[in-house]
Amino acid sequence: MKNLRLKAARAARDLSQQVLADMVGVSRQTINAIEKGDYNPTINLCIAICRALGKTLDELFWKQ
Repeated sequence: MKNLRLKAARAARDLSQQVLADMVGVSRQTINAIEKGDYNPTINLCIAICRALGKTLDELFWKQ
């Protein structure tokens, strides 16, 4: 399932996939795959992404 909340949060901070990837220590392709729903990130990566975007796990990753 696509993660449109992650994509929207990233765009709201005017960050490219590459910049976010650099912030959390992964490749741009990893961020792209998470947004497309092709990759299920580890909890540690989820936390790093949340911290980088100023969001909670609930806001970005848990189904609502």
